[in-house]
Amino acid sequence: MTATLSLTDRPQLRCGVRTGTDPLTGAAVLLFPEGVLILSETAAAVIRQCDGSRSVAEVVRALGEMYDDVLGEDVMSLLRDLLMQHLLVASRG
Repeated sequence: MTATLSLTDRPQLRCGVRTGTDPLTGAAVLLFPEGVLILSETAAAVIRQCDGSRSVAEVVRALGEMYDDVLGEDVMSLLRDLLMQHLLVASRG
């Protein structure tokens, strides 16, 4: 099953999910009631953009400005995965 996500949707962390830092490694993590997800540098950058005020298109554009080698489809894929895992919600734009 694939999560539906449009470029005008505005993603944000679901209630009860927050970002943090692993105290041992310093890695960015996503904390949620069922566990912890260790984030890559680029995944953490995507999550920081997901505050409910930016559209998916704006998140993709921001990541493209930060990283030369990040593809828009990769950002979309990450957002869809996080939606399917119920770590993000998206307001319809």
